[in-house]
Amino acid sequence: MNKGIKDHGALAVFLSSMIIFGTIGVFRRYIPVSSGTLAFFRGTLGALFLLAVLIFRKKSIKPKGGKKALILLIVSGALIGFNWILLFESYRYTTVATATLCYYLAPTIVMIASPFILRERMTLKKGVCTALSLIGMVLVSGILRSELSGNGDIKGILFGLGAASFYAAIVMINRFIPQNEPLCSTFIQMTSASVTVLPYVLFAEDITSLPTDALSVILTVLLGIVHTGLAYTLYFASMSKLKAQTVAVFSYADPVTSLFLSVFLLHEEMTLFAFIGAVLIIGSAVFSVMGEQKSSSPN
Repeated sequence: MNKGIKDHGALAVFLSSMIIFGTIGVFRRYIPVSSGTLAFFRGTLGALFLLAVLIFRKKSIKPKGGKKALILLIVSGALIGFNWILLFESYRYTTVATATLCYYLAPTIVMIASPFILRERMTLKKGVCTALSLIGMVLVSGILRSELSGNGDIKGILFGLGAASFYAAIVMINRFIPQNEPLCSTFIQMTSASVTVLPYVLFAEDITSLPTDALSVILTVLLGIVHTGLAYTLYFASMSKLKAQTVAVFSYADPVTSLFLSVFLLHEEMTLFAFIGAVLIIGSAVFSVMGEQKSSSPN
């Protein structure tokens, strides 16, 4: 009985982290800064929060696995930074729902690339799920019914697919990193993300256009501390107490939250074809992980 209560408590904490991640697109809508600047602040504030948690819990920030593990964490962190930039750009140019669904093609990209990079066998089940995801993407894009609202929508979709590609690369790189204290690994990745993005922000973006109004500052701080530092802390605190399959399946509370907020809060239109596409993308992704023993971390 006590174990059941603990499991339900861990699941509630885990779902809380997923719901927080699912609100990122809405926050992006109301933060009028460049995507690079926002990615920098998210990484910096998230890293500071995680460092405080590590110090409070008296955990080491030195990863296991030596120099190779450190290099891989730094590289994956750099990819996370540019992944955020592309995702934030996607939110700017298209609906939160479309951007989110493009982004959640990452598992499909991993399934396509894994036979070549990870030497994993492409099973019939994974092949069917891949095909369904791609069909879902076609429906979501609106290409078949000429539903694209111009260059903005096309840019948003391309940015979303770019973010998904980076996410897939991060997942595959993480397969080669030795098991570490999750918060330690994430702290290194967040630090690497902010350090990597900073030169891009300084040389490619207008740093004089930082928001000065109170709402934008508050939302940016919340994105860094709540949506990054706190959400990752809740995620890792609960993940170790749940089965890998439970983690994998319930991770899709993130895109489902984004879809609901897109339609009911932001009043963004979702056509019947887009809805069917969403079901195909999320459903095939969930089905593909059924029976898997490994879980992936959020982004």
